[in-house]
Amino acid sequence: MASKPSAFLKENFTFHRIILVLLLSCTPDSTDLSYDSSPPQEISSSSVPSTPLSLRTLPLDGHFNFEGIQYAAKDFGGSYYNLPFAVLHPKSVSDISSTVKYVFELGSASGLTVAARGHGHSVQGQSQAPNGVVIHMESLRLPKMQVHDGESPYVDVSGGELWINILHETLKHGLAPKSWTDYLHLTVGGTLSNAGISGQAFQHGPQIDNVYELEVVTGKGEVVTCSGKHNADLFHAVLGGLGQFGIITRAKISLGAAPERVKWIRMLYHDFSMFSRDQEHLISRKNTFDYIEGFVNINKTGILNKWRSSFKQSDPLQASLFKSEGKVLYCLEVALYFNPHESNVMSKKVDELLSELSYIRSTLFTSEVSLVDFLDRVHLSEMKLRAKGLRDVLHPWLNLLVPKSKISDFAKEVFGNILQGNSNGPILIYPVNKSKWNNKTSLVTPDEDIFYMVAFLPSAVPSASGTESLEHILAQNERIKSLCSTVLLGIKQYLSHYSTQEEWQTHFGPQWEVFVQRKSEYDPLAILAPGQRIFQRTSPKGQWTVYKSRK
Repeated sequence: MASKPSAFLKENFTFHRIILVLLLSCTPDSTDLSYDSSPPQEISSSSVPSTPLSLRTLPLDGHFNFEGIQYAAKDFGGSYYNLPFAVLHPKSVSDISSTVKYVFELGSASGLTVAARGHGHSVQGQSQAPNGVVIHMESLRLPKMQVHDGESPYVDVSGGELWINILHETLKHGLAPKSWTDYLHLTVGGTLSNAGISGQAFQHGPQIDNVYELEVVTGKGEVVTCSGKHNADLFHAVLGGLGQFGIITRAKISLGAAPERVKWIRMLYHDFSMFSRDQEHLISRKNTFDYIEGFVNINKTGILNKWRSSFKQSDPLQASLFKSEGKVLYCLEVALYFNPHESNVMSKKVDELLSELSYIRSTLFTSEVSLVDFLDRVHLSEMKLRAKGLRDVLHPWLNLLVPKSKISDFAKEVFGNILQGNSNGPILIYPVNKSKWNNKTSLVTPDEDIFYMVAFLPSAVPSASGTESLEHILAQNERIKSLCSTVLLGIKQYLSHYSTQEEWQTHFGPQWEVFVQRKSEYDPLAILAPGQRIFQRTSPKGQWTVYKSRK
């Protein structure tokens, strides 16, 4: 939880509040977009003006729920609980537009906010709207998904559609999106509001760089179609915009030819410098794998034994003698897409690529699976965890984008010191080429040509103690963030979460002014995405709205 701001921060806070008021003075009924850096507190129903009863009678194709909506008060992270006033189940874009426009026309005095909730996979309350309206985006099934063939094929989908459904539908046409997240049971609007990053991003960029057109409901309730050429400022603002400028209700997503099979390979490294060098070599190579990711294993027992259920070892005898206990090991995971008639060509290419790498030869494991099984691999693991009752726990995740120049020092300090010989949950680490990423979107990345995605994905059972406890994991996260903010400068958070507006300004850097200007243009009353805690509405008495985290 954030501490009380110092006098210096209070002065900065006042200064930025004045600047924001000036920026927004040209809009009717503007509200201040300042953020309260004090610890979140629960909003009681008495702290927000009574929500107009006419919200219940707003003409809609879908409907509101006012009871049984506790599920919308929490998310995948499990650490934040903020009950909304109502949940909208839209059947049309006009339902969303009418609701947001209604709230906008109430003016700043209402204090009412709106949050779009996809699959609820945020980890720090980003999809919540305390005493506000949560829009259940998966209820939006219009427009009906349509796949368009041609020279530049694309799929036209609702913002509430799941990526797994897009995969199945586009495969019927021999096509598929080019860039993915590791987990496909997420909505289009949700991932495009952040970025959408996985092992294909080094080659195709994140998902936000593979979109032709969007339909967006702004914070004024306006429905706007935008692209890189038409309403381009809104288009680039919304992509990676953390839901601050509009709700994505439709998207046209670029497609490519879909292979039938995937050669899936894993191997281990003792030395981080060799591991990172090989990763960087592969992503810079013109003819390379289609997917490249890495993992960190700290003092894990029997890694290779766990792989044997799904992978075939190249050297069974040596693999059986390999010991992982008491070591920090780095796993390189790669994949090559192919069609059955290309098996010989694929095998030669794999052999050529592997011959250039410095992995531990006895730890090479391979498998061949369908494209669906490969892309949906995390969900298959999730189902196993759910069967054991181990999925619905707390997820205090931390995602970072680390510049290439800092990755060695980062690895040495974090994997060799801060984590202290253990890690609770997977740690992903892999590089991407910034040249493949569009620099016009709202997404903030390190200022280097190559940077690494580093994702700490621990789980915590509420009753756990010691190194397995939530408190211990959060303390580790804070140590890592402190390292990034004081020693290894230039590191950026992905799926960002900060406690003060000063931290948000530091995060956005030179882009902060543009970010604020876009907020004043597209959501001048700070109605949208309150759970991101960047801009907060004020109460009628001029007191800052605050939230409470329940852990």
